[in-house]
Amino acid sequence: MDTLVVIPTFNEAETIDEVLRRVRAALPDAEVLVVDDDSPDGTADLVERAGRELGGVHVLRRGGRPGFGAAYRAGFAWGMDRGARVLVQMDADLSHDPTALPTLVGALDGCDMVVGSRYVPGGSVPRWGLHRRLLSRGGNIYSALALGVAVRDMTSGYRVHRAETLRSIDLETVRADGYGFQIEVLYRAAQKGARIREVPICFVDRELGRSKMSGRIVAEALGLVTWWGAARVWAAARDRVPARGPSAVATNRRSTARRADPPLAGDPRRTPPADPAP
Repeated sequence: MDTLVVIPTFNEAETIDEVLRRVRAALPDAEVLVVDDDSPDGTADLVERAGRELGGVHVLRRGGRPGFGAAYRAGFAWGMDRGARVLVQMDADLSHDPTALPTLVGALDGCDMVVGSRYVPGGSVPRWGLHRRLLSRGGNIYSALALGVAVRDMTSGYRVHRAETLRSIDLETVRADGYGFQIEVLYRAAQKGARIREVPICFVDRELGRSKMSGRIVAEALGLVTWWGAARVWAAARDRVPARGPSAVATNRRSTARRADPPLAGDPRRTPPADPAP
């Protein structure tokens, strides 16, 4: 297995079959893993049926609904355990156009992560109202500034990763969900020196089913960004303060001793004048 496309699902029966067929057509040599969080609408059964027809399609069934971030962690781990070197993440609701997959995967050449971006030249979000545009764009600008990451679309869920990049960030310790998961993975990768490239995409709202995002998930993401940003500023400020431990004291003592060294004998420039006779 070289490339694995990971798609998390919860009640995506209306779109999953078409998504799988489009992904298979766009990347015929890739494997596909659907991570289903116990969808009551039978999504996992439809994936198994499509897999028998299309080949190279797998389903990972998980009990309960532990969340979006947990689903990606499980899917990435599943792929890396089986030797996948490139891991793609995308939504199951057709908001991420599968025909963009070859471009995104190809852009990984020379970098460590590719972000399908709505906010670089050529990217777009048709049919979005002004309020949603401002909320999304403002949140992304705030996240990039707070975390010091030069990426315009921090919350995009259409991405391509090298397996070694995901290993380097200790993926199992990433605990955020939703938008927070996207931001945390990207931030950790940037801290490790990952080379990140943004490629323009057209993001369209789902036409079938119901969005899984909520105000709680957005608030969680903004709260986490604020926390991480504050920790980053604190760490930078701490690093700028001179150490005052024993080593610093010893250094100061050595400096004082050097300044108090007696003048060199026989050097008139450094020999102090003699005391006047009584």
